[in-house]
Amino acid sequence: MSLLAVDLGIRTGLALFAEDGRLVWYRSQNFGSHARLRRGAPGVLRSCDTLTSVILEGGGSIANIWEKEALRFGLPVEIISAETWRADFLKPSIRNNGPLAKLAADDLARRVIDASGAKRPTSVRHDAAEAILIGLWGAIRAGWVGAVPW
Repeated sequence: MSLLAVDLGIRTGLALFAEDGRLVWYRSQNFGSHARLRRGAPGVLRSCDTLTSVILEGGGSIANIWEKEALRFGLPVEIISAETWRADFLKPSIRNNGPLAKLAADDLARRVIDASGAKRPTSVRHDAAEAILIGLWGAIRAGWVGAVPW
């Protein structure tokens, strides 16, 4: 079993978590347009052969594309806002300040990468960092991860 976390946008953050709570992979992908996203989303879902759920952060027409494709694959989808996962991981003084929240997300995502033994990046785009934290939030909710040490 695994879950895919998606930070929605034309430039999309993606993170796959295994049921042992480990981050398997993460990346940022620039689809460039709604049309290319519509064509590309099924391939992303298909590439995750043990996928059992999808968590989307965001809304609007881009969320509709991902949700439609995930449901076509028979996958349950949860759509959340950034405030949902930020409330669990970021201090109140940081979570409502966009630039500070993105810096904190980058720091926490790097800790998750290190703890999971995933490939260490030279840089982590903010959409990938946020996808990692969305996925961690989902893995905790699923009972795949216990309390985090921060």
